[in-house]
Amino acid sequence: MSELVAIVEALVYVADEPVTTKTLSEVLDEERDAIRAAVEELQREYETRGGGLQLREIAGGWQIATRTEYHEEVRQYLKTRPSAKLSLAALETLAVIAYKQPVTVPEILEIRGVQSASAIKTLLDKKLITAKGRKETVGRPMMYGTSKDFLIQFGLKDLSELPSIEDFEDLAGAI
Repeated sequence: MSELVAIVEALVYVADEPVTTKTLSEVLDEERDAIRAAVEELQREYETRGGGLQLREIAGGWQIATRTEYHEEVRQYLKTRPSAKLSLAALETLAVIAYKQPVTVPEILEIRGVQSASAIKTLLDKKLITAKGRKETVGRPMMYGTSKDFLIQFGLKDLSELPSIEDFEDLAGAI
């Protein structure tokens, strides 16, 4: 078992995106239950050690990531690359898409009150959103939703981990 845990850790470490239990099972030719047990053991090891890293379930797979309590220090060290930054318009558009998906450009315009074409292009270029088909309505506008890269960039297991709208309203009321 300890060898399987070590191999799972090595594979998760070298992967450039979260690795699913299914993929690990196929690559290692092991039963999914054995892989799940190895992942759980690896998670326990990271928690027990209490170091700067953790094994997190993100976007349906597993990834080794820095602990959230050290994000500020990590951010200071990395001095976030300019290409990683989003304009306020792009962030607003991304928030609308994340909470209302699938959503069309006219629906985003109705919510934001301003055109969002350039913000949508930026979000598509950065692969944070993806086309989700066309709406069955006049003109058949394109519908957009968040991508797997969105979950990865924001460290979310799935969309249910997004803060609730009520949390934002509470914050706005406190300001």
